[in-house]
Amino acid sequence: MAELLLPHADATPDEPALTDEWGTTTWREFDERVNRLIDVLRALGLGVGDTIAIHSGNRREYFELMTAASHAGLNYALVNWHWTADELRYVLEDSGAAVLFSEDRLADVATAASEGLDLTARVSLGGEIPGFTPYEKFIADGSADEPADQVLGVTLIYTSGTTGRPKAVRRKQLVTGVPVATMKLIADVFAEILLIPEGGRSLLVGPVYHSAQWLWSYGLMVSGRSVVMRQVFDAAETLRLIDEYRITNVHLVPTQFVRLLRLDERTRAGFDGSSLVAVWHGAAPCSPQVKRRIIEWFGPVVHEYYGSTESAVNTVVTAKEWLARPGTVGRPLPMTEVHVLRPDGSPATPGEQGQLWFRYTSGDDIEYHGDADKTAAIHRDGLFTTGDIGFFDDDGYLFLADRAIDMIISAGVNIYPAEIEGVLITHPAVADVAVFGIPDEEFGEQVKAAVELVEGAVPSDGLAEELIAHCRVSLAGYKAPKSVDFVTEMPRTPTGKLYKRLLRDPYWQDRERAI
Repeated sequence: MAELLLPHADATPDEPALTDEWGTTTWREFDERVNRLIDVLRALGLGVGDTIAIHSGNRREYFELMTAASHAGLNYALVNWHWTADELRYVLEDSGAAVLFSEDRLADVATAASEGLDLTARVSLGGEIPGFTPYEKFIADGSADEPADQVLGVTLIYTSGTTGRPKAVRRKQLVTGVPVATMKLIADVFAEILLIPEGGRSLLVGPVYHSAQWLWSYGLMVSGRSVVMRQVFDAAETLRLIDEYRITNVHLVPTQFVRLLRLDERTRAGFDGSSLVAVWHGAAPCSPQVKRRIIEWFGPVVHEYYGSTESAVNTVVTAKEWLARPGTVGRPLPMTEVHVLRPDGSPATPGEQGQLWFRYTSGDDIEYHGDADKTAAIHRDGLFTTGDIGFFDDDGYLFLADRAIDMIISAGVNIYPAEIEGVLITHPAVADVAVFGIPDEEFGEQVKAAVELVEGAVPSDGLAEELIAHCRVSLAGYKAPKSVDFVTEMPRTPTGKLYKRLLRDPYWQDRERAI
């Protein structure tokens, strides 16, 4: 049996392990299918350190693939299914993926992205894709016997950077080939930190390719917490699923809080919610008003964390603590040092803003796959940074204030302006461009583009719509600007440095934080 599934397949073989829109997989069935997958992947010649890519929405097969890779020493790249064919192709090449697993509804993108690549296999999930092997046929000939030589494979979660291309984040101590039990130890630690009960049941209503959603679903599943998942978040259905499946824990983003709060009174009144033990949120700013309302409704089980793809979870704050200190993201976890430093590297005093720098007490560190320069750029004196600005109060609670880099977080999704700017500047009417985030009551932030036009081009609503459409041709829809400002001249220094803050700050006036 797959090592991490063995206790649950033995103790509760007929209990649900995974549930999606199409059905349920028991722990016994889960284990058998994972064993078959491992056997088939090895028969293709894949060995420790090789990579598969998963290009799909949330479904049971996704978890089978992650679990098989985790026990066969394979890297598994999680692909944002919103990406265009060009973006997917880049990740396939960058990760060195040998096999692409893609959902049938994403057939056009998967086919275009993989055309001409030297892949060992292409496999379709759900329905059929021409030129791809159907998933059930792919695993049918695999042996259900216990796989030999099980070692840990690790995820490659891609996060964009200021260079505009995604990069996979790696932890130096969580590497391919270490004992599989390492994953269980990590899962147990986080379950304790995140107040997740033994035998709990997770609800996944955000994309599992996102690092937080992965941790709150797959990261808990390997220690025995079953997962109920949906591909798309629906507020009313989420309430129904929580009650129907007696969900104990769920990760949500502020946008989902807003949509839950907008439900009609009858729907909200019909929600029991007594099974909930922990509702966690992070990944995006949440307005204090929204957070207070969701705590009043769900009770003191709504907790917050501060982290990132690079640094996982840095701080946590319970509902009770937050109500006493509105706006805080909590205290650092025991395994993470958080330093607030001035530009010269000296420590900031309580209440003084500075850039946030981190260090793991275990000696672990982060790196970007295949990019030593990018890795070096976020390190100094044994610390690393994600570019955020914040401060500690006198009691050691962290507050976020701003972001040193220009990343936009909309509905919990990281969006990087450089990538969008690189597309907009190719339009013949654009002379210069700056992209930044502005406040959005539902999504936290939305994408705004400021554009300086070439001589002879005339600003108009039609041109703004044309520029937005231009972005959608090359980028996933959520990255396209929601609106465009036309400016006479970009605020640049003689050396060419852009004062983006002069464009961005007016939108954030009279707000407690610019993030």
